[in-house]
Amino acid sequence: MTTTTIAAAGTTTMTTTERVADPRMQNAAAASIDASDPARLREAVLRAVDFRGDVTIECVDGSIVEGFAFDARVEPPDAACVRILPADGAARQTVPLAAIRTLAFTGKDAASGKSWETWLRRYAERKLAGEAASIESDPL
Repeated sequence: MTTTTIAAAGTTTMTTTERVADPRMQNAAAASIDASDPARLREAVLRAVDFRGDVTIECVDGSIVEGFAFDARVEPPDAACVRILPADGAARQTVPLAAIRTLAFTGKDAASGKSWETWLRRYAERKLAGEAASIESDPL
C-alpha cells in the first residue's frame, strides 16, 4: 500500500491510501493460457475470477464461451470447473477444466482505476486545484 497526503495552504489535509495492483493482474488482458499445464490452468482460472473482465474459453470440442468468470472450483481435480456469465446474456454456464483448451483474458477489467481510494484522491486534487468537484460518479 502507498499513502498520499494532499495539502495546500489554508486547506484541509486529506490522506488517501491506495492498494498497489496485484502484479499478476497487470498484463492479464494480454494473456492466453493453454491447458497443456494443468497447474497453470488452475492458477489462470482463479485469476480469471479476480480479473473482473471478460474471458474467452476455447473448449476441446471447438466451442467458444465468452463472458465474465464469477466462480471457480479447482479442487478436487475431477470436479474442477469455472462458472461463466456469458457476454450474450445467455444462462450461466459451468465449464469443466478438463474441457478447456485455452483461456484468454480478452475483456477490459471493468473496475480498473475505479477504487474508492482513486476517487478520493482525484476529488481531493480537484478541490485543492480550485476546480469543481462533486460526489457524482463518472458516467458509465
